Amino acid sequence: MSTIISISNLVGSPQPPTLRAPEIEKGVGCDFDSYLLVPDTSLDQRIGAARAKLGRDVVILGHHYQRDEVVKFADFRGDSLKLSYQAAEADGRYIVFCGVHFMAESADILRRQHQAVILPDLAAGCSMADMADIGQVEACWSELSSLGDLKVIPVTYMNSTAAIKSFTGEHGGAVCTSSNAAAVMKWAYERGEKVLFLPDEHLGRNTAFRMGIPLDQMIVWDPYEEYGGNSPEAIRAARVVLWKGYCSVHQRFTPQHIERVRREHPGIQVIVHPECRFEVTQAADKIGSTEGIIKAITASPAGTQWAVGTEIHLVNRLSKELSNHKVMSLDSSVCVCTTMFRITPQHLLWTLENLVAGNVVNRISVDERTRHFARLALDRMLSLR
Repeated sequence: MSTIISISNLVGSPQPPTLRAPEIEKGVGCDFDSYLLVPDTSLDQRIGAARAKLGRDVVILGHHYQRDEVVKFADFRGDSLKLSYQAAEADGRYIVFCGVHFMAESADILRRQHQAVILPDLAAGCSMADMADIGQVEACWSELSSLGDLKVIPVTYMNSTAAIKSFTGEHGGAVCTSSNAAAVMKWAYERGEKVLFLPDEHLGRNTAFRMGIPLDQMIVWDPYEEYGGNSPEAIRAARVVLWKGYCSVHQRFTPQHIERVRREHPGIQVIVHPECRFEVTQAADKIGSTEGIIKAITASPAGTQWAVGTEIHLVNRLSKELSNHKVMSLDSSVCVCTTMFRITPQHLLWTLENLVAGNVVNRISVDERTRHFARLALDRMLSLR
């Protein structure tokens, strides 16, 4: 029987040390806490003033899923692929990435020697990227290798950690985005017989199927099962090995959402992101990457109705900017990327005013070995324009 400890015996015991978040530790610059009290009416003015002082020393990148009050300050707005190009070509000393952690890591991998990459909130992560742990991926590769020379080429989605990108580059593979996944997979099949697609099974399945690969030649690799939950025979027969991972936003959309919106809005067109489930993409009228969705809706005739299966901030922005169209979310409940949403105008202001004061906060720094091989994988992607 366990010993019962009286609370009275603990009185006077030393208080354990307080764990502080990186942004409020001593030595990193202005405390973020004070910025939480900045009134909304003065945020824009102070951000503008800090940007003016920094001039060309700072470049702000903003992902399409970012909230309006932050993305409006971006020098360049885009999806992961478009922002990768901008990060590779940026001239500023400081690249402030209003996105999530894996995007800032990619920018650091592609940056020039004199540049520093900053993520305004270090807690802005990605649940999909976290679904492929480097140890699990290395174990998967070892198990695949144990079955003989299967001629597997790894392809990792941009939504992955620097460690996974590095693994991909070291083993002869490439990074892809939803915009160029088909081009990268075609490139991979010119060099091998199978593709290990990380970490989003939906993008991998949808892309491969549209390339003409039947579903029965695809398997899902569950990293918590031996051989990913597959038999050696099934692995040898497969052309695509799909990592068991997904986007928490796009996974929410269902065929029932499509049925409902068509019933309630006759004649509406449904366009969804390829991170959605296979049955959703099959039921939709169109499939498009983030940039593809924007182009398709923008190019459509005035008065066209669209139900969009992607993150709500982009959908709402399109609805406001294209007032001669009817644009709505495929899901009536809010589909927000909660980690992208963590970055606020207060975070951006705190970052910029620290830079004005000479403090580089929340710098994202990828170690040189990881950077080297990840750069190989990213350069292969960037060459497939």
